[in-house]
Amino acid sequence: MLLYFQFSGKSVGIVGLGRIGQAIATRAEGFGCKISYHSRTPKPESSNYTYYPSVVDLAAHSDILVVACALTNETRHIINREVIDALGPRGVLVNIARGATVDEPELVSALVEGRLGGAGLDVFENEPNVPEQLIELDEKVVLAPHAGSGTEETRKGMADLVVGNLVAHFEGKELLTPVV
Repeated sequence: MLLYFQFSGKSVGIVGLGRIGQAIATRAEGFGCKISYHSRTPKPESSNYTYYPSVVDLAAHSDILVVACALTNETRHIINREVIDALGPRGVLVNIARGATVDEPELVSALVEGRLGGAGLDVFENEPNVPEQLIELDEKVVLAPHAGSGTEETRKGMADLVVGNLVAHFEGKELLTPVV
């Protein structure tokens, strides 16, 4: 018989406490979760969360590890065997960032071998190709399309931002979202 665990009260580690990571933390707090994070530097405005300078240490202190960082040379495969093993056989990895932040073959291996409890993924390292082994692990893995911007509200907000930038440009004003 397959058993699940409840989310409430769990330790949630967040890799990347930017805008999206912070929104995840706020929502998880509503479920009584203890929030910890890893970012390039501690966030003084998030002093009620525990900062870990190492992703391995963050994983070792988390029931659920959420990847919400940007993909850079430094974050490519930031979730590797050492991090996955620190999260452990009862841990759950959730990647909503970019597929290449996770060493996907290592993730598959850990799930198959029972070194990781489960995963929730809406991004994949070689999109749109999803490894067949992940699809077959349907009791341990939840797969979904990356549709974060696919809501009516988000698309309207994106369109409004484009129009706002165009108006600002043609009126000689500072852009709302300048590209530097």
